[in-house]
Amino acid sequence: MRLRDWLLPVEAPPAVLLIRLATGGVFLSEGIQKFLFPATLGVGRFARIGVPNPYFMAPFVGTVETVCGALLIVGLLTRLAALPLVIDMVVAILLTKFPYWLQHGFWAAAHESRTDIAMLLGSLFLLAVGPGPLSVDAVLSGRGQASAAARASRG
Repeated sequence: MRLRDWLLPVEAPPAVLLIRLATGGVFLSEGIQKFLFPATLGVGRFARIGVPNPYFMAPFVGTVETVCGALLIVGLLTRLAALPLVIDMVVAILLTKFPYWLQHGFWAAAHESRTDIAMLLGSLFLLAVGPGPLSVDAVLSGRGQASAAARASRG
């Protein structure tokens, strides 16, 4: 398998767009909010939970979430964009939800973790499946919905 084929696959059904919009939309929003509300969601929060070098890490994570979330929404470099988001969510769960579980128990942590787990699973899904045919990746690869319809009408 060539790298290009892995980066630009479109074999998934068009409904993958829904996962891209949901996952990308939440990451885009959360990334932007780290800059809009630094005391509660950005540097201040990172400092409170003990993230090393919060003045670097909060803007870094905010940028990753904003850029990669936007890439997921449009379906550009989808698998490449999903990978840092998987890492982002694993770190977030380990730093915030796992300690919460130890302190408050499974069910309280399950409730508090629902968005984190959904974002992790959405990112893993996109990493595994790719962008689907309704994406910029599909257009770039020449295998999108419009391309498939054009090829069918010619053949």
